[in-house]
Amino acid sequence: MRAPTEAPKKTAGSASLALRRSALLVLLIAAWWAASLFSPPYVLPSPVRVMQRLVTLAESGDLFYNLFTTLWRVLAGFAVAVAIGVPGGILLGSNRTLGAFFEPVLPVMNTVSSAIWAIFAIIWFGLSPLTPIFVVLMTALPLIITNVWQGTQAVNADFVELAQTLRFSRLKTLVKIYVPSILPYFFSGARLAFGFGWRVSLVAETLGASSGVGYRLRQASDLIQTDQVFAWTIAQIAMMVVIEMGLLAPLERHLFRWRRDVRT
Repeated sequence: MRAPTEAPKKTAGSASLALRRSALLVLLIAAWWAASLFSPPYVLPSPVRVMQRLVTLAESGDLFYNLFTTLWRVLAGFAVAVAIGVPGGILLGSNRTLGAFFEPVLPVMNTVSSAIWAIFAIIWFGLSPLTPIFVVLMTALPLIITNVWQGTQAVNADFVELAQTLRFSRLKTLVKIYVPSILPYFFSGARLAFGFGWRVSLVAETLGASSGVGYRLRQASDLIQTDQVFAWTIAQIAMMVVIEMGLLAPLERHLFRWRRDVRT
């Protein structure tokens, strides 16, 4: 049983951490503002100028349209990667022959640059939404397969033998034995793959799209509109922070609340 004072201590610790993070953010903005005083706007625009540009983009609807366009492409590529990667990882983990055959393939796929996938996607799909979706898919897929595969190998063999003794069906064995062991590995790989997917989608949109945050970044760069480059960068970082800290991190804490935190 946890001590009664643990919850207040945890709340106080969270508040202190949020305060320190806020102080760091204010310090960074102050340093940015000071540096902008000695630089022309096309090199380093001031925080006020960038904020004004953000407001303009938001009022025109351009900001939210392109942010959600990029998010939709990342989610589409990620969903396909999950649909292929989870069964693939389970298959490789449960079949020793297949696992041994594909073991050297996944590290190679993980080393292929997203820019290379983007070039192939442009050749095959041209300037279409499929280009960033394909790049996200090819980046996220080996990460998900690898983590699910590792989760499958971490399944306790005694539990599998017990399930066979009790004559569990394949489906029941998968749900009761494999899924609880695989889920932490899958979630870890999925968060990593989603983060990589968001970044590589920007690369793909920069090279082969006519909408999205990456396209607008390239357009602003070509026109030397540095305040727009900063505005789009801040907007996409803010969206990722909201998704990561407002959705994925709480979901992970809820799903795996049974795990003890050994950090001091």
